[in-house]
Amino acid sequence: AKMTDIVDEQTRSYVMSRVRSTKNKSTELKLISIFKELNIKGWRRGSKLKGKPDFIFPKNKIAIFVDGCFWHGHECRKSIPQTNTDYWMTKIAKNKLRDFEVSEYLRNKKWNVIRIWECELKKKHREILYQKLQPLIAQL
Repeated sequence: AKMTDIVDEQTRSYVMSRVRSTKNKSTELKLISIFKELNIKGWRRGSKLKGKPDFIFPKNKIAIFVDGCFWHGHECRKSIPQTNTDYWMTKIAKNKLRDFEVSEYLRNKKWNVIRIWECELKKKHREILYQKLQPLIAQL
């Protein structure tokens, strides 16, 4: 059943464009519990590095981003918004480009950049996650 919006399309678009992530708390907390489980230490949050990585390991120069599958265009999300499709597709494309540019910038500064998809935090993808965290696990 499709819900009727109480505001017009322009208003909804404006409201949605003002929504800013105030830290993807649940995904970050999930990753912290995985760090603890693997005895990974030395991480910091709230980095001012370009792109604002979710976690950094200053000693090892490792930056970790946890990317939301919808916002960053992961192929696990087969759904395309039915309204304002052009706006969302453009927004996601810009996010992907920015992710790429930020990763390149940090790599040029000798940082190891690890990008984790939100869906990879699920138990069924644990192997993929462990593979990506290998640089940290190897340092234990």
